Amino acid sequence: MIECPNIEKQVIQNHYDISTLFYRLLWGPHIHHGYWDADEPSHDAQVRLTQNLASLAAIFRGARVYDIGCGMGGSSQWLAKNLQCKVTGVTLSPVQRHWASVSSWATGVSPRPEFRCADAETIEFPAESTDFVWSIECTEHLFDKPKFFQRAGGWLKPGGRFALCAWLAGEDPMSQEQQSQAVRVCEGMFCPSLGSRSDYETWFVNAGFRIVQSGLWTRKVERTWEICKQRVERTRVRHLAKVLGKNHVLFLDHFDAILKAYKTGAMEYGFFIAEKTK
Repeated sequence: MIECPNIEKQVIQNHYDISTLFYRLLWGPHIHHGYWDADEPSHDAQVRLTQNLASLAAIFRGARVYDIGCGMGGSSQWLAKNLQCKVTGVTLSPVQRHWASVSSWATGVSPRPEFRCADAETIEFPAESTDFVWSIECTEHLFDKPKFFQRAGGWLKPGGRFALCAWLAGEDPMSQEQQSQAVRVCEGMFCPSLGSRSDYETWFVNAGFRIVQSGLWTRKVERTWEICKQRVERTRVRHLAKVLGKNHVLFLDHFDAILKAYKTGAMEYGFFIAEKTK
């Protein structure tokens, strides 16, 4: 696991409070990676990633879903609209919670998701109260990942599933250069640590899950950062970032770092479907 101990939780919240605007301007309502099979528009690729994960997890119509790290509510709204899921979204950012709530109301999504502003590492849900836990690109920001998986297992009904996508550290052994690349991404993207694919599988198993399926989508998603780089270069968004603070410039300037890390194997992009067994 790659660790970056200087990251603070308040900095992560502040980043999303302010950078939500950048995500929306540069990317779209889904702030996660896109998934490309061919030359789809970026919005279609973002939806495709959600569709693929929902299909692999076998999310059924009307299921209860906890969307941990829901961002602006893109996946929560898709699950509600297309599968009539009863979704509760959780975000650390009050700005994102407000954005997600207003967006769901404005678009008339039904059943309308509920959005909570809370820390994923401390939020409480009743035991065995949900069919699925869903999380796309959130666990990178958690400080105690193994404990989170233990807690999430408690929320799931027997046989319930956890569907997750995550930025991953490359598998050991990594060269010093690869480790440095991964640390640079952690610093720029405010991740206290990055686990490898095998780390995540271990955390799932130790928390009482059975891995149903896992895999790497790195080559399918890396175009995300190529597009974002191009959009930064042809807009004045960096000037706005300078006004808002150095951390937001740092974020924009690390798009190259994550793309390079994907290319060299210092990082991967993975998905996991895990089923509660106890």
